[in-house]
Amino acid sequence: MTANAEAAPIEQAPVEASAVPARRRSGTGLAGRLSYRNIGAIYVWIALGIVFSVWKPDLFPTTQTVKSTLNEYAITGLAALSVVMPLAAGIFDLSIGSTIGFAGVFAGWALNTLGLPPVGAIVLTLLVGLGIGLLNSVVVVRMKIDSFIGTLATGSIIAALTLWVSGDEIITGKLTGSFTDFASTSVAGVQLPVLYMLLAMLALGYTLEQTVFGRHIYAAGYGPDVARLVGLRVGRLRTMSLIWSGVMASFAGVALAAQLGSADPTTGPEYLIPAFSAAFVGATQFRHGRFNPWGAIVAVMMIGTGSVGLLLAGTQPWMPQVFQGAVLIAAVGISTFQRKTASAVAD
Repeated sequence: MTANAEAAPIEQAPVEASAVPARRRSGTGLAGRLSYRNIGAIYVWIALGIVFSVWKPDLFPTTQTVKSTLNEYAITGLAALSVVMPLAAGIFDLSIGSTIGFAGVFAGWALNTLGLPPVGAIVLTLLVGLGIGLLNSVVVVRMKIDSFIGTLATGSIIAALTLWVSGDEIITGKLTGSFTDFASTSVAGVQLPVLYMLLAMLALGYTLEQTVFGRHIYAAGYGPDVARLVGLRVGRLRTMSLIWSGVMASFAGVALAAQLGSADPTTGPEYLIPAFSAAFVGATQFRHGRFNPWGAIVAVMMIGTGSVGLLLAGTQPWMPQVFQGAVLIAAVGISTFQRKTASAVAD
């Protein structure tokens, strides 16, 4: 199946609202910024906190629960940030789950088999992540295979490589030594991956919203044909977004392995749905249908609060996954509604 990734309407839907001039959007000013339509995820986040605080007053409303949620969902935040730029450019990267799993295994292999020091293993793993981004670019941009199908296929290949490199076994060895300081080090109970997540959010936010490159990324996502007519190199922009995705997902995988002190070849894919859930929920926040890192991280924390609350409430272990899937369905529905509303206003 070969189809131009730019032709798939679902890939353009979440970003079209960003093209509506600000003066045409409803709810301007302070009231608009504080409206449910603009920051609904924050209100839902607060509501979840209240519900679980009343439900489990002895377990949920504690400082330790807040720290645990931040620490546990920092990797999910990094995974969500990895897909924001490709989505802003109008393409999917469904290989990030497999990339996260492969990065942890590869870092373990580099430490144990190649004998590299922790810094060397991390740098080499990030370079491999860059290579994964280039591979996805070849498939999606050069071969013009729909990004949904193309990155799903490359993700399958990466998953197979993960099993091959690991021998289908959990890697420990030097992963339990000084390498763990990369993620297990904490300040006042908050681990370093939380800091990595916040720094990546700031860097991505600045790049997308304060630079010419970022504006070009959004233009490529909203209207690739128009972007080409005005001289933008859409293929190159999408290549850069896929490189970002590959490197950031690899960084998340290394941080996860360091946090756990081991690399399990089966971990990684479970981050795919939460990452996209957060990215799509984030697209409905702050920027009226435009994918952005601020909304994505708020959504991650909202999803994390709901998932942790459900577990503390004693629900079945599978309930958080149901919650995350429901959030994704709701987010895509809301983002599509916003797009249609914005298009109607523009017309």
